[in-house]
Amino acid sequence: MSTTTRFWIALGDIHDRIDALERIANMDQAEAVLLSGDLTNIGQRNDALRVLDAFKNKTKKIYAQIGNMDTVAVDRTLTEQGINIHGQVVDLGGGVGLAAVGYSSPTPFGTPSEVSEEQLCQWTHDVLEKANSFARVILMIHNPPQGETVDRLQSGAHVGSPGVRNLIERYQPDIVITGHIHEAAGQEYIGRSLVLNPGSFMDGGYVRIEDTAQGLRATLESVA
Repeated sequence: MSTTTRFWIALGDIHDRIDALERIANMDQAEAVLLSGDLTNIGQRNDALRVLDAFKNKTKKIYAQIGNMDTVAVDRTLTEQGINIHGQVVDLGGGVGLAAVGYSSPTPFGTPSEVSEEQLCQWTHDVLEKANSFARVILMIHNPPQGETVDRLQSGAHVGSPGVRNLIERYQPDIVITGHIHEAAGQEYIGRSLVLNPGSFMDGGYVRIEDTAQGLRATLESVA
């Protein structure tokens, strides 16, 4: 890899477990770390700060959003720290835009930060519409789209959002980073969009995104 290639590290479903952090290669050289949600296990401010401080010691910049297992207190902490990008589009430079949507659609478990399918899709529509001005787009969404791989439970059931899938088909972001369903680690294409679920960071999964002359390139990685 050329030393001039910009790259980002994306991961989620940390659930308070940061053991794998020490084993991510070259994280200090990344442009930023992108945290897709579930930093904590129904944690509070101190839990979020513990996770964030660990990452701050290893990287230049953090962008983050909450997942369904994070609380309002975690969301507020991300905002206080100036790194909360849920519902926003961030200019990553060089024509790359990061569109971000946290939370999740309803689950059987009644977790703290669930919203309706309609709300999830509205947020996704809004950020993808705003990101249209960028040459290359990364969508980071905690809740996976309906798919073949990235939303599949161990039972074989697919629990991703059909509305989010439709929006990805419509807007075709270059890269989609998702999570939420730990056992659904893998990747697939929705049209031209490469969708990656690295699984839980508790198990060492993450994504490396490179900005190359040929466009954005993303690969599933693991410290395990």
